[in-house]
Amino acid sequence: MSPPTTRRTVAAAVALLAALTAGTQSAVAAPAGAPAPDEAGLRGALEESVELGAPGAMARFEGPGGVVEETVGERALGSGQPMDTRAQFRVGSVTKTFSAVVLLQLVGEGAAGLDDAVNDHLPGLLPDDRITLRHVLSHRSGLYDYSNDMFARTVPGFEAVRHEVFTLRELVDLSTAQPLTVEPGSAYAYSNANFVVAGLLIEHLTGQSLADAYQERVIGPLGLHGTAYVHPAATFPGAHISGHLTPDEAGSPLVDSTEQTASWAQSAGAMISTPEDLNRFLEALLGGELLGAGELSEMLSFAPTDGTGTRHYGLGLRRYDLSCDLSVFGHTGTVQGYYTYAFATEDGARSLAATANTSNNGTVNTALGETLEAAFCGARPPAEGARFAPAAEPDLPAGAQGR
Repeated sequence: MSPPTTRRTVAAAVALLAALTAGTQSAVAAPAGAPAPDEAGLRGALEESVELGAPGAMARFEGPGGVVEETVGERALGSGQPMDTRAQFRVGSVTKTFSAVVLLQLVGEGAAGLDDAVNDHLPGLLPDDRITLRHVLSHRSGLYDYSNDMFARTVPGFEAVRHEVFTLRELVDLSTAQPLTVEPGSAYAYSNANFVVAGLLIEHLTGQSLADAYQERVIGPLGLHGTAYVHPAATFPGAHISGHLTPDEAGSPLVDSTEQTASWAQSAGAMISTPEDLNRFLEALLGGELLGAGELSEMLSFAPTDGTGTRHYGLGLRRYDLSCDLSVFGHTGTVQGYYTYAFATEDGARSLAATANTSNNGTVNTALGETLEAAFCGARPPAEGARFAPAAEPDLPAGAQGR
């Protein structure tokens, strides 16, 4: 049974935004050897996200000692409705971790091997027989990211596909119309096309739709009542946080992006969820509830994604090395109108899910990333460590993420 969460209101003035500010929290005792979350720092990161352009931001931390929830700003710009951690939002590329889990479950059941060629299961799908399941799950296939072309212009690109419904094969064909970006297996090159391929493999190996596979293998067993794969529906089934897309032109008003099929993303980024569900998912995954030991070990085999030495990618899973010498595991999400961070410690005992309801604003994404330091490293004197400032994640092309 979850520890009770007490509530209090936090007043904050947000320049140029008529956003409500509210916070919920409970005191959390740190487990032995782990710092208590920095509640003021967590709230400060959310407030900064709103000051930089998000209508609202929220976070939920869970640990052995209890729960901390913080909300700042509005769930829909100008609505007067405060952010609500019980409401659903689009989680973007956190979907990739769900997809990786399902495909790794199938590997564990003997339906496929990680080093099988994708074309062995889906003949003729890809232009290179060397591309394996491992390559697509680790972004080392070299498949071109078709979203680079779709969203070269942020708002016009979004409006062109907002209500479109693609087949998975159509998305793969958009990718394979371009040359490979790297030799298969040679280097990390993030591409949404990889997890579209993973979605095709899931449907082929299970004989089910993606929605049914996610539901039967992850969502249902874990009791994730706020999580769903609603594609191709363009609306939420219940209470939700509205999305707001930042135009490329500085000073232009935000575009409400809530209603969309997210069909361009599908198994790479079309899920909806809640902070509590994302925490539960990562706790279960890292705690060994969803995968066998061998498959989880493979998922946790990481390689660097940049030159900082602090960011790594496994199989559908990111690892961030924080400034307090702690690694956290999970995924980021960027989909039109939403930024998400969902991470947990390696044992799954402590977890954080945070979201801001805008996108195409890299400064908001960076500010939201500071929730990781506050939640997992605790309150520390500023001189003790450098600010953890993740670059805007490549879930969308650079021009569609922020300036």
